[in-house]
Amino acid sequence: MMRPGKWRQPWRWGLLAAILVAYVQVGFLSGVLWWKYFNPSNTAFMEAGLARLQEKRPGAELRHQWVDYGRISVHLKRAVVAAEDGRFLEHEGFDWEGVEAALQKNIRKGRVVAGGSTISQQLAKNLFLSPSRNPLRKAQEAVITVMIETLWSKRRILEVYLNVIEWGNGIYGAEAAARRYFRTSATGLGPGEAALLAAMIPNPRYYETHRGAPGLLKRKAVIERRMWQVSIPK
Repeated sequence: MMRPGKWRQPWRWGLLAAILVAYVQVGFLSGVLWWKYFNPSNTAFMEAGLARLQEKRPGAELRHQWVDYGRISVHLKRAVVAAEDGRFLEHEGFDWEGVEAALQKNIRKGRVVAGGSTISQQLAKNLFLSPSRNPLRKAQEAVITVMIETLWSKRRILEVYLNVIEWGNGIYGAEAAARRYFRTSATGLGPGEAALLAAMIPNPRYYETHRGAPGLLKRKAVIERRMWQVSIPK
């Protein structure tokens, strides 16, 4: 029989918390290992997006179709890396130079206008976590990022990323985006089309209906200039 007050001792709660944390990490690790070999058909962000759509339209469905890395336009690969993570092939999950540059830019502007998240960090968040910005979620994102970078190739990271990120209301992945905006396949995207899709990534639901927004077009032009300077996985 448990003695009264046994679980009031702080170290017991610490042990319980450690066990729960370890259990959660094993679950994430299992997912990372599984998706190294099998293509995700659903993610945490997709589930959140579907729930949001079905609040207004109960019968709503997501638009998503997996397409292998070799069938995604090289222009889109270059554009997305140029837009989101120019040192993608060089870092191991975290671009500390990018974080410092983003921080300095935010200080100059007096508000948050830039982030320093890499493609790997964004993928960790999209696959497993909620869109919230609390410190615990950021810590978990970092742990999952290390798992992904350790166990997956850069090619696999970019392949999954391009297939699961949001590109509008209920639109996920390069194939669905290419068909929604340009009536073509992910293979058929040209440089300008790819740059526009990459420019949409920070705020895809807004830009879906504001494709003439000055900020979007300015960002597209910058990406078009940069996309030829980046390296991508073969």
